[in-house]
Order: sequence, then structure tokens, then C-alpha cells
Amino acid sequence: MTPAVAPIPTITTSTFHTTLIARMKAIVGPDNVLTSAADMAAYECDGFTIAKTKPDVVVFPTSTEQIVGIVKLCAELNIGFLARGAGTSLAGGCVLVGGGVMIALARMKRILEINTRDRYAIVEPGVVNVWLTNALKPYGFHYAPDPSSQGACTIGGNVATNSGGPHTLKYGVTVNHILGVELVLPDGRVVICGGPTEDNPGYDLTGTIVGSEGTFGVVSKVWVRLTRNPEAYRTLLGVFETIDDATNTISDIIGAGIIPAALELLDKTMLSAVEAAFKFGFPLDADAVVIMEVDGMVAGLQEEADRIEAIATKNKAREVRKANTDAERMALWKARKQAFGTIGRLGYPSYCTQDGVVPRTKLPEIMRHIQATAKMYGLGICNVFHAGDGNIHPILMFDERDPVQVKKVFDASHDILAECIRLGGSVTGEHGIGVEKIDFMSMLFAPEDLGFMVRLRTAFNPENRCSPGKLLPTAGACSEPSNSVVATKPGRRAAV
Repeated sequence: MTPAVAPIPTITTSTFHTTLIARMKAIVGPDNVLTSAADMAAYECDGFTIAKTKPDVVVFPTSTEQIVGIVKLCAELNIGFLARGAGTSLAGGCVLVGGGVMIALARMKRILEINTRDRYAIVEPGVVNVWLTNALKPYGFHYAPDPSSQGACTIGGNVATNSGGPHTLKYGVTVNHILGVELVLPDGRVVICGGPTEDNPGYDLTGTIVGSEGTFGVVSKVWVRLTRNPEAYRTLLGVFETIDDATNTISDIIGAGIIPAALELLDKTMLSAVEAAFKFGFPLDADAVVIMEVDGMVAGLQEEADRIEAIATKNKAREVRKANTDAERMALWKARKQAFGTIGRLGYPSYCTQDGVVPRTKLPEIMRHIQATAKMYGLGICNVFHAGDGNIHPILMFDERDPVQVKKVFDASHDILAECIRLGGSVTGEHGIGVEKIDFMSMLFAPEDLGFMVRLRTAFNPENRCSPGKLLPTAGACSEPSNSVVATKPGRRAAV
């Protein structure tokens, strides 16, 4: 029988709230506490803007010791808390269900050590992903996981959701590059799992913590693996008349035994937004383009690029462009990684980015389903995604102020993600479950499996104070339906 999970604690009186704020200020200092309604508005959601709940207080610790003090106070007062990085996540992982204390880690932003001989670095959770790679440039190394939000997202947030990125096709996602973490448990104890050495004996607790979406504790320090920079790159842009031709090219490249550093697809609608922003010269009459990159030793690299070009041509690519200089390559990747920021140019006030996974050979089917779903619901949907992983990111565009459109987005999202499952895939590749996709967990896992997940969470977080209402659909026993988790705003969950 699955252990019962405690109800989510809440703050009930103004006197209690005043006491909480005063004691938090004593722990972190008055300048590291936010309490006004205007300040709280910036922390009521993450990139999934449909679900919103304002925290009761936001605190900015600057050390592990301060995190311990905050967590112990939450335990004493029996209130919920949640750790937040940059808020770039896209599944409601930063929504503080039930209110409580938001632990904002943005001021814990030091790179504590760089050790290129042993190929690791130690960083605080608020270090922005690209800061680490920039700091490593003089040494000829980089940190391989490179989410599209690389310029804003933090290492701590990457650990929480096991983030991917364009180049994780070859190099692996976040969990493949985390050697260890320092974790503050919900009762204030500090534990270290893993560390700078490889293959520690015993259970892989580091791998368990990565991707746990903050439900086990607060990560206060991270040991990351460093990767030597490739000697050379070859970057191609395949231009296709149909999405089927583009996705078939992707399957054929992998089927030929080639493991590119990246295979990224942008569809026609996405191209129009990116071209309006960056004037890169994308072909606006093409149905899709695919960024195809290989890297490694110079010897043999051009032959590999030529093989990819031949495969694209066989699949009816009307053109294969080459990035002939490093500046051209960087401009192309800038356009790809900042694509989400250009969506406003399409004229919609709101958008919801979905995150699903299918086997690569099923990409043509899921893309046809997405196109049919857009027509069925009368929604604008554009696509830019990690095609080499089969990790799709359909972007549903709408007006959040219109309840009819919001419901259409919910229903269309559900249809797309359910189709991912039917095709043998999953409902997330890197954004996590958060509050958005809780209902899908019972479609992916048997009640017994979910029950064991609850037991695992309970081992770390027995009172359910840490990041409550996330990831798992069960609130009591493993057989309970997911609707036992109360939505942060009635009718505003993204998957129902």
C-alpha cells in the first residue's frame, strides 16, 4: 500500500504571514526578501503561463547555510516551499501550488571550481548555463547540455528537469553530465550524492535526483562533467518542400550509422518568425528546414558531411546550404536558439510550448497529426524541435484572455500528447511533468509503478512540503485518480 501523502500546507493568517516574513529576513537579510504583490507577480508562473499562483514570500539565499535555515523554518511552521532558477521551464514546474515560500536561487551564481585535468567543475545552482561554457572557452572545454534557453536557464533548473538541447543528440542530456549534487533535504539535512569521481559504488542517487523536478529537496551545489571542444564542425541547412521529406531525412541519417551533433527542424510558420527577426536568409516558401551538424576530428569529418548531404538530396531536399565560416555557423545557431523569442512576430499574444517524444521513424506521423490538430481546433501551431531525438515542440498560439481559445489549447495539447503515447513515445523529453502533464502519468505508468514513485518521493520528502503538487498524480494511495491533485486555478490545467 502506498504511504499517504500529507496535504499541502498553506498560510492561513496575516499574523502568521508577518511572522514568516520577519523570520525569513533574519535568515537572508531584508534585501533578499520580496513581499509586495507587484514583486510576487513575477514569480507566479514559469514559461507555462496558463497555471499561476503567487507565492506568499520570495527569498534569495546566497549560501547552502541560508537554504538550510529557510527549509528548517518551513519545517517548523509546516508550510510548503519550492526552489526556482530562472523560471524558463515550460510545464509549470515553478508554480508554487498552495502558496508558501519561493526559494529563488538566482543569487547563488558562483562557479566555485574549474578542474580541466579531471574534467569537472563545481557550480552553484543559479549559474546560467551559458556562463559556464563561456568561462571554459580559454581552456578548450565546454558544458555539453545546451538548451535553447541556454542564455537564461540555470544549471540548477537543468538538473531539476533533466534538460536536453540541440547537441544532446550526440552528447547526452543533463543526467549524462552531472557527476554529483549537494542536496538540502526538506528537514534541513545536507547530503552529497556523487562527486568528482566516476562510477561511485552503490545506488545512483545522483541520477535519481536529476529529473526529479525539485520534489526531493533543494540542490545547492553541482559537480558537472566538462567536455573537450571538437576540433572542427560541418554545419548544413537542408531545405525541404515537405515535412515528410525532412523527417525521413532525419531517420535515414541515423539509420546510416551517422550520429550528428545536432538535427534541428523548423517548419514554415516558425521560419517566417525567425526570418523576420534575424534576416538570416531562410527560404520562406519551404515547408521545413533541417539544421544538420557533425563535429569531431578534422580527418573524415567532411566525408561524413558529404554523406549527410547525399541522404538529404535522396530525400528530395531542393537545396543543401553550408555554413562556410564560424560566423555563419554561429548566426544560424543564434536564429535556432532564439526562435521562441520571435513568436510574438506572428501576431498572437500568448503561446504554449508542448514537449513530446516519439520514435524517430514516427516523426512524419506525429507531424501530420499536429497539422490535422491545428485545423481541427482552428489554432495556429508552429514547430521547432530536436528532431534527431524525436523530441517535438509544437507551439500552440492563442489569446490567453479568451477562455474558448484556452480550452482549445488544452484539448489540442491533450490530443497531440496522447498521440505521442500511441506512437510509442512519451509526453516529455526535457520540460518535465510539472503541473501541466500530471494526468498523463497514469497513461504512461501502471498504478503499481506510480505507487513506487510516491514511495521514493516520500523517502526524501515525507511531509510533501518540497515542491508540492508536482510530477505525480497520486495524492493518497497509488490507485487514486489524478484529479485528486487540485489545479492551481480551476479549469486552467494544460492537460485534463
